[in-house]
Amino acid sequence: MAMVCLTDFEEYAKEHLSKATWDYYAAGADECCTRDDNLLAFKRIRLRPRILRDVSASDTRTTVLGTEISFPVGIAPTAFHCLAWHEGEVATARATESLDTCYITSTYSTCSVEEIVAAAPNGYRWFQLYVYRDRKLSEQLVHRVEALGYKALVLTVDVPYTGKRRNDIRNQFRLPPHLKVKNFEGMFQQETRVAEEYGIPANTLDPSISWKDVYWLQSISRLPVIIKGILTKEDAELAVEHGVQGIIVSNHGGRQLDGGPASIDALTEIVDTVQGRIEIYLDGGIRTGSDVLKALALGAKCVFIGRPAVWGLAYKGEEGVREVLQILNDEFRLSMALSGCRSVAEINRNLIQCSKL
Repeated sequence: MAMVCLTDFEEYAKEHLSKATWDYYAAGADECCTRDDNLLAFKRIRLRPRILRDVSASDTRTTVLGTEISFPVGIAPTAFHCLAWHEGEVATARATESLDTCYITSTYSTCSVEEIVAAAPNGYRWFQLYVYRDRKLSEQLVHRVEALGYKALVLTVDVPYTGKRRNDIRNQFRLPPHLKVKNFEGMFQQETRVAEEYGIPANTLDPSISWKDVYWLQSISRLPVIIKGILTKEDAELAVEHGVQGIIVSNHGGRQLDGGPASIDALTEIVDTVQGRIEIYLDGGIRTGSDVLKALALGAKCVFIGRPAVWGLAYKGEEGVREVLQILNDEFRLSMALSGCRSVAEINRNLIQCSKL
C-alpha cells in the first residue's frame, strides 16, 4: 500500500502495534478533549492564498537558534521508541540526520544519548530534560549531553505530576522487561518493591519545580535553554525575563491537563507578547504540510511532530520516519507555493483569515 499522508502511517501503526503500546502512544489525559482539539483547531483555521507570484522556485530552509535546517519541522521528544521498532531512537536519529532537521531526544529514550550520537554523528540534536527530586540525576544528564555535542536543553515544565491517562491505567502499562530507560541505567538502586512509573521509580519527578530551576539549569550548563509546555502570555513573558532562548508552545500532546487550549490556539497570544525577543516553536496536532504553514504564519519559527514519528517507526523504522518527514516536507512546499510563498521568510499572518466572530 502506498503511504500518501500521515494518517496512512497512523492506521498502519494502530493495526500492527500491540494494544497496550498503541494506547500508550495515542493516550490523552482524562477525556482526551485537548488531545483531539490539537487536530481540530488546525482545521478551523483558513488560509488567504495569494496568486500570480511566480512560485517556480521555492526554498523551505530556515534556522533554529542560528543553525540552518532543511525545513521547519523537527522531531518532538517522545519516549520509548523501541516499543515501535527494535532500533528505536537510533533509527529516529538517522532519519532526522538524513533529512537535515532537528531531533529533540527524550530523557525517556530506550537508547542512550551516547548510542544516538554514535548512530547519527552529524545530526542536529537538542535534549529534552525533566527536573527530578534528586537534582544530581538531571545534572549528570546535562553534563553528558553537553559533552556529546547536543546543542540545546529543552526543559519540559508541564509535568509536576503525570496526567491521568486512563488506558495506561486500565492496561497497567509497563515497559517490557527487555527494554529500559537507557539514560538512567545504573542510576537507581534496584529495589523490586518500589512502584514504577513509565520505566523509572514513581515519584522521581519534582513537583516543586519553579522558575528558580531555570536559573539553576543555566548555572550548570552553557547550552541554550528552551522551555517546553508554555500556553499563556504571562508565562511567555516570564520565560523571556528568565533569559531562556526559546519556547515550545505545547500541551504535551494533550497528555497532561485536559481542557487546556490547543497548542495552535495558544500560539498567537504568546507570539504577540514575545515580540521576536526569543524564538517560538510549537508541537501538537501537526499532520499536514498546510498545518506547518498555518503555524509559521501565526508566528512559530519551527514545529515539531511527536506521534507521527512513532507511526513512521512502526511502519518501517528509519525509512518510515524518513518517509513521514519527506511527506510533510513535500506537502509544506506545495502549500507554500499554492499560497504564493517562495520562501519561509514570505510566510506571515496576512496568510491567515481572521474568523468572523
